[in-house]
Amino acid sequence: MSRPRTPLVLVLLAAALLTSAVAGLALGPVRIAPGRVLDIVLGGPGQHTGAFASIVWDVRMPRVLLGAVVGAGLAVAGTVLQALVRNQLADPFLLGASSGASLGAVLVIVFGTAAAGTAGALGGTGAPGVPAAAFAGSMGALVAVYAMARRGAALTTGRLILAGVAVQYILSALTSLVLVLAAHPDQIRSVLFWTLGGLGGARWDELALPAAALLLGTALLIALARPLDLLLAGEEGARTLGLDTGRFRAAVFVLTSLVIGVLVAYSGAIGFVGLMVPHAARMAVGAGHRALLPVAALGGAVFLTLADLVARTAAAPEEIPVGVVTALVGGPFFLWMLRRSTRVEGVAG
Repeated sequence: MSRPRTPLVLVLLAAALLTSAVAGLALGPVRIAPGRVLDIVLGGPGQHTGAFASIVWDVRMPRVLLGAVVGAGLAVAGTVLQALVRNQLADPFLLGASSGASLGAVLVIVFGTAAAGTAGALGGTGAPGVPAAAFAGSMGALVAVYAMARRGAALTTGRLILAGVAVQYILSALTSLVLVLAAHPDQIRSVLFWTLGGLGGARWDELALPAAALLLGTALLIALARPLDLLLAGEEGARTLGLDTGRFRAAVFVLTSLVIGVLVAYSGAIGFVGLMVPHAARMAVGAGHRALLPVAALGGAVFLTLADLVARTAAAPEEIPVGVVTALVGGPFFLWMLRRSTRVEGVAG
């Protein structure tokens, strides 16, 4: 059966994103009719007064937008990293980004001056230094992985994965040590929500940097679609076709790491988005990155927007960390993928 045309897939995903965004704005402890939501949004900020307008513009809109941006960015980053290491189990957090960001955020929450027990700490925001510390921790981890993975001038895939796993375990252990030895009971909930990911602290003044990182990073990666496709031919094949694989892999790794660092600094460690969405996108449009990256971006935005909607409504008035929701969806998805691949191998055999 032939795959749908890419424009059709993009249109369907755009419609799904619009629908999920409206649902995210309408549903919550206070339910607002979708028609009323559209009236408020289309009227623009400041054109409507009252509680509903305040809920839509001040509370839910920043959260929905941040979820779409982070979901799109993590899906794009996961797609590219899987091509770089030629391993479909690679994701943005395999390389230590989430563990480094978690350690940086936890250090500020536990030892910083902010009141980390507030709900504003959800999603890595709230305390003024948390996003900056998370970004620094994420980038520090990725620099360590990069340095350990280099062999001469080349960045080898096997060493990259091994270095990422080692750094991730070390930083996770340090985070646990800080929690056990220094954290106050009032801080545990804030730390837990941050390390499992959350979007509850989204604010308008924090959207510009993640959005800019997503747009610029995705545009540059789409421009590099052809050399990314060459990597799929294997190391020797790509070199034969004229690609300096070592330098290209290093440059794209740095670019992708910067995007991941910015996103994780504002959302916390939300897993499975960059691991699962690229697989679904390949099933829809194939492995060519010029079509794959936009589809993965829209798919990631839809997935995380819906996951966050479930996270804040499934157990209302309590909120589930969105990383728990993505893991509960991602786990069964990969079990299904495993059964599917087993059947294909059985038929081929």
